Amino acid sequence: MTRIADDAGHLRDLFDLDHATNERLAAESGALPGISNELVFGIPNYRVVNASFSHAHPLGSRFNGPDRGAWYAAFAFETAREEVAFHKTTEYAEIGRFDDSITYDDYLADFSAEFHDIRDGKQFAPVLDPDSYVASQAFAERLLESGSLGVVYPSVRDRGGTCVACFRPALVGNVRKSARYRFTWDGDPTPQVTSLSATSAAR
Repeated sequence: MTRIADDAGHLRDLFDLDHATNERLAAESGALPGISNELVFGIPNYRVVNASFSHAHPLGSRFNGPDRGAWYAAFAFETAREEVAFHKTTEYAEIGRFDDSITYDDYLADFSAEFHDIRDGKQFAPVLDPDSYVASQAFAERLLESGSLGVVYPSVRDRGGTCVACFRPALVGNVRKSARYRFTWDGDPTPQVTSLSATSAAR
């Protein structure tokens, strides 16, 4: 914001505006009833954890609705890369323009909990529909109501990859930053992905 601020006073106003519309800050102050009482504090990278649960997509994602997010992760970096690339490319396809360059920080997290595993059930095919989240969001809502902690599922974007959707902020443990990557779209729907740090292991 320093690049667009005219002076120190203007910069403060910009930060105030940003904070007033920041869903994570609203959630941490108790203003988002769907998730506020489950957020975490006082641990490393707690803001990163809280952001994933408070910045839900307006239409929801595969295993969450618009009222609360989830922590989505992959067992391997290659799977995470394909998932990120697909969803961002979908946004660009809506405007018919593939011309951008974005950096992403990769975070690792540990989990020690029992999740619902739907990797081997043919009956879950509707939940894994690559083109619709209707069945998967209804499925996730039922799981949440029954006290589920999350879902382990096959990646829809990376054949053979495995993903996790954790429903509870308190279960996202030992969060630490791994590598940084740049995704570049240069007129093509498939981005070029380059590492900006020495560490290559990621989730």
